[in-house]
Amino acid sequence: MNWDRVEGNWKQLKGNLQEKWGKLTDDDLDVINGRRDQLEGKLQERYGYAKDQVRTDVDDWFKTLR
Repeated sequence: MNWDRVEGNWKQLKGNLQEKWGKLTDDDLDVINGRRDQLEGKLQERYGYAKDQVRTDVDDWFKTLR
């Protein structure tokens, strides 16, 4: 799966994201709208993660979708 498929299936994946990262609000998910850069930015904002940590966490989550 490539990231384009995440964008295409965003509505279905929003629940999965909220299970993993519960601090993300519905409004956050609407703003993110499937864009990886927005997801990473919101995770940094909500959790205070470093950029490298966010990238690793998103990569790990993405691997579970395959």
